[in-house]
Amino acid sequence: MKVAMLSPIAWRTPPRHYGPWERVVSLITEGLVKEGIDVTLFATSDSLTSGKLRGVCKSPYEEDKSIDAKAFECLHISELMEHANEFDIIHNNYDFLPLSYSGLIKTPMITTIHGFSSPKIIPVYKKYNETTDYVSISNADRCTDLDYIRTVYHGIDIENFTVNSEQGDYLVYFGRICPDKGTSEAIQVAKKAKMKLIIAGIIQDKMYYEEYVKPFLNDDITYIGCANPEERDSILRNAYALLHPINFSEPFGLSVVESMACGTPVIAFKRGSMSEIIEDGKNGFIVSNIEEMAEKLKDIKSISRQACRDTVVKRFSQKRMVKDYIEVYNEILNR
Repeated sequence: MKVAMLSPIAWRTPPRHYGPWERVVSLITEGLVKEGIDVTLFATSDSLTSGKLRGVCKSPYEEDKSIDAKAFECLHISELMEHANEFDIIHNNYDFLPLSYSGLIKTPMITTIHGFSSPKIIPVYKKYNETTDYVSISNADRCTDLDYIRTVYHGIDIENFTVNSEQGDYLVYFGRICPDKGTSEAIQVAKKAKMKLIIAGIIQDKMYYEEYVKPFLNDDITYIGCANPEERDSILRNAYALLHPINFSEPFGLSVVESMACGTPVIAFKRGSMSEIIEDGKNGFIVSNIEEMAEKLKDIKSISRQACRDTVVKRFSQKRMVKDYIEVYNEILNR
């Protein structure tokens, strides 16, 4: 089987720090190669893979502002599509634009929908609904107007996350700094609980950061910027709990799974996929507001940190994710 893996070019694959879509694409790609599958990764030219790499964009446009994102988006996607006949299947992880090529090629294409940035993009998915295949990353993130071949939960590189049986003495917020992710809410919870909070993530909304985050930073509430993979393991495994007070329907939530892989329980708002990932009372808690989140912190000690780890090993491993995708590829190719 020859697979063309289409990754975004906003960040390197795998990313140096931020880049959740690119991180997942890398894990799928490397897992497929380990299974003996011939994979060509279409990504930025500085990307790293044990498979074959093809890139027309020298570096990520989010890191190199001299690159015109739209122009290289077109060049990147067309590079794959003009060589589509060299592959048995195309795995699209680049949102909706590659769908517009799907009627012009004979190679079947599977599209993992990593989330809907806006309802305005759904008409594109609807147009190609009957001629291509969609994978959702959670049942909660499915659009009722679309058909899906399967839900495939993300998997992570568990071996790069170290389980810690001892509880730490601080809270952690891991994610984009923006209203959707609830950075301000995490700060409020930490203040109510009178606990230290480490904030890690890319500043997506600078005005939000300046007004709702920066004024509250002190010795107890610290912002450390983006964390690389090694730093993520250390920060998460030594924490008391991860706070995930999201204000939108989270399609999945990699940081939630990564935290549990370190044995650190998660407390999240009941939005999006959280009820599919977190088993309330077993590897964390699902709550409705800031007050409930702060109150539940006292119950974290009842959560087995090993149980958190076991959940990830069983349900959210890279190996399980890759196995699921191979089954999807075969189902499509055997029609």
